[in-house]
Amino acid sequence: MIAYTSRTGNVSFVISKLNLPNIEISDGLHLKVPFLLFTYTDGLGDVPARVSFFMKHNHPYCRGVIVSGNSNFGHDVFGMAGDKLAMEYGIPLICKLDLRGFPQDYEKIVQFYHQYVKEVVT
Repeated sequence: MIAYTSRTGNVSFVISKLNLPNIEISDGLHLKVPFLLFTYTDGLGDVPARVSFFMKHNHPYCRGVIVSGNSNFGHDVFGMAGDKLAMEYGIPLICKLDLRGFPQDYEKIVQFYHQYVKEVVT
């Protein structure tokens, strides 16, 4: 599962290209399955409030974070929400995408998902 939030549509666009199970983060969402978090960076390097709240209640199941940002704001703040979440929760930062990213970014996400997130059905 990929739990995501999108403000400008970039994250939603990437989600549509991944062909992986996903759910948009909504108020009160509680997951009891392993997931990747996919978010954008707010302002100049901030974690969106909705994501902060979601992670406070769901972080035990989070296996990694993917972040979208805009490198035009400078390297110091590019995708910083992902850096902050990775540090706070001790999870890997899988990928920083510049806006919608590139096909090689999508491949990296899919590979990580299949290796560390996808539940084995027996």
